[in-house]
Amino acid sequence: MTLILFLLLLLIAIVLLWRRRSRAASAWLLIGIAWLFFAGCGPLTGMLLGSLQSGFAPDVSQWGQRNVIILLGAGTVRSGAGAIEPSLYANGRILRAAELYRSCKATGGDCKVEVSGGDAMKLKQAEADVYAISLDRLGVPRADLILEAQSMNTFQNAQFSRPLLMTYGADKVVLVSSAVHLKRAVLYFSHFAIHGEPVRGDYVTARYDWLPGSDNLSYADFAIHEYVGIARYHVYNAMGWNVPKIPEENVTTQTHT
Repeated sequence: MTLILFLLLLLIAIVLLWRRRSRAASAWLLIGIAWLFFAGCGPLTGMLLGSLQSGFAPDVSQWGQRNVIILLGAGTVRSGAGAIEPSLYANGRILRAAELYRSCKATGGDCKVEVSGGDAMKLKQAEADVYAISLDRLGVPRADLILEAQSMNTFQNAQFSRPLLMTYGADKVVLVSSAVHLKRAVLYFSHFAIHGEPVRGDYVTARYDWLPGSDNLSYADFAIHEYVGIARYHVYNAMGWNVPKIPEENVTTQTHT
């Protein structure tokens, strides 16, 4: 998205130059270069990431008696050998969910891991099924896994998780995702009266340099995607395009603090 915006600004400059409006063309070109360097060299990316990721801890404050750790999907990939595996951005979430499961079990409470994610990448295998294999290898028994394999986005993660939580009767819900994604995830889950404690599976920072870096541009894209998703949610609510929000009196879970 950052490169697309840069190319758009560059195109505007070229069109203005073609129409012999050199001063305006120079201004748009300068804006485009400033955007590219501000994001690629770190300052803009750092600001965007800092606002999204602040306030999310890597652990849980307190466990309940009936606990559900919701692991949100981050895509899958087909390896060179043809196997379907978790994406690079999913591994931190999976490891964190396994760590939290062990922490929860140590309290003596009942603990489940709900893996939420369908076949968003169109690889003929749902994220939930793929991640379940990794969790099993990390010591989470299949009997303690709840698989939600229909959702194609974060909003559906929340929508399709609600009936599973109601059936289980959880008194503690934990949302596990990347720190950059948690603010939007918490917003979407609250739409369905699910108030889970957010826990980050990974945390990224901008790298400050004199020249634009591809990692900074990628992180800026991730951050902008999250801000757009948050803004879209509010627009859709205002337009009545989202499914109706579930009233607070129908909250299915509570977060223990």
